[in-house]
This record gives sequence, structure tokens and C-alpha cells, in this order.
Amino acid sequence: MQQPNALQARRVLKTQSIFGLILTIVALPFGSPVAISVLIGAGTCWLANALLVVWVFRPYRAQTPGRLVLRFYSAEVVKITLILVLLGTAFAIYDELNMPALLGAYLLVQVIPTLIAAQMGSRTQ
Repeated sequence: MQQPNALQARRVLKTQSIFGLILTIVALPFGSPVAISVLIGAGTCWLANALLVVWVFRPYRAQTPGRLVLRFYSAEVVKITLILVLLGTAFAIYDELNMPALLGAYLLVQVIPTLIAAQMGSRTQ
């Protein structure tokens, strides 16, 4: 991952992991089911995005732009499939799953670090 966009994507992943851990720590006073639900939501988001980054930013040949587009679409399909499998497994295995906490953590980990990275990127340019 030597491309400039790959470095930014890695930075977003790092921010997402830190933010997810912070959310989990903040959720601890609300009980372990809420904290575990937050951890599952944040972890699912991070893992799916990490898979997407690895899939999209592997080396490619510029002479085949059609294959690059196919890589983007296939990576997104795999990401969505992984999210559905992980959340479905969590729902099936963990009886005390708190859905608002899980989905809220997923949404926050998806959106907030990306906004932070965008703000930091606009300041450095």
C-alpha cells in the first residue's frame, strides 16, 4: 500500500479502531451487555473496512481500468456480506445483544473517523 490514498485509508482505519475502543470504554458504565454490543458493532465496522482497504489497495496494473472497477464492486459486495454474516452471528450467539448500542456504534465508527480524516486532510493541503 504505497499509494497516497492507501495511506489515508490506513489512517482512517487507525482512527476507527481507536474511536471504537473509546466508545467501548464509554459504554462500560451502562453494563457489560451494552459494552459488548458496542464492541461488536465497532469491530464489525472496522473489520469490514479493513477487508475493503486490503482488497482495493493491493497492487494493480493501470492498463486494465475495467478490472480495477470490478475490484471496487467486488470488494463492496464482500464487505456487505461480511457485515451481514458478523451481525447475524452476533445476533444468533449473544442473547443479551443491545441492538441500538450495536448499530449506533457501527454508525459512529463508520462516520466520525471519516469526518475527522477529511478535516485533517483539508488542513494539510
